[in-house]
Amino acid sequence: MKQTGHPLPLLSRVGAALLAASCAFAMTTSVALADPNPDPCKDLPLYAQLKKALQTVVAGGNNGGLGNDMWATVVNRDGIVCAVAFTGTGRGDQWPGSRVISAQKANTANAFSRPGGVIGFAGALSTANLYTAVQPGGSLFGLQLSNPVDTEVAYGGNANNYGKANDPMVGQKIGGVNVFGGGFALYTSAGALVGGLGVSGDTSCSDHIIGWKVRHDLNFDNVPAGISATGDDNIIFPPAGGLQAAFIHPDCAPVGSPVGIANALPKTYPIGPNP
Repeated sequence: MKQTGHPLPLLSRVGAALLAASCAFAMTTSVALADPNPDPCKDLPLYAQLKKALQTVVAGGNNGGLGNDMWATVVNRDGIVCAVAFTGTGRGDQWPGSRVISAQKANTANAFSRPGGVIGFAGALSTANLYTAVQPGGSLFGLQLSNPVDTEVAYGGNANNYGKANDPMVGQKIGGVNVFGGGFALYTSAGALVGGLGVSGDTSCSDHIIGWKVRHDLNFDNVPAGISATGDDNIIFPPAGGLQAAFIHPDCAPVGSPVGIANALPKTYPIGPNP
């Protein structure tokens, strides 16, 4: 077609300007909506580290329970799942239900723990610490119903990937509140609260013991404070008085002998930055 050299009609020029403006707005919006934290798990142990630590602790024994294979989950401070792992050769070697329970525990410990230096209670609550308070008549009765599990996240995706680096829960918020042993807040060696760890697959007392050891092995146990007599988030068995009486967890015996092992944890696997 022959070029006339005439300027575009007014309507065409307006349309072109609007198109350019729309493109510029779209680019600006996409930048504004970009994830400000593109790697939400950068400060946390990921799959390989979690699996190795979990397998080491389970294989080492002396965990006060049945000696089962285990599940573990790590979430970040926003409750996003960062890693899911198990110790057996396949996902069916562990109780299948414990996969989601481990995620609930990680979410709970993260959700109800606080960083050091803030006003009020500036410390960690393990899931074991919540057991008594949520019983009927307790000060936190109903807490376990407050943050439901996202069932699409929990049960979606390909089951063949459960417990692998590409577990369908990874990168999503699982939710859920669990109120027996096995969930812990994660504090870096510098003391920063960065997420939670959940362990499940044995008795709740053994879950607590294994989780404590795994957190220690990962060097994420620089806990600033807790409500136990030793000033941490260790499980509290009866009898207990004072503040500790409101946070006790039942003994799981006669299945295993967890009390002595658990009570010794602050000495055998002390909190704080590990070499």
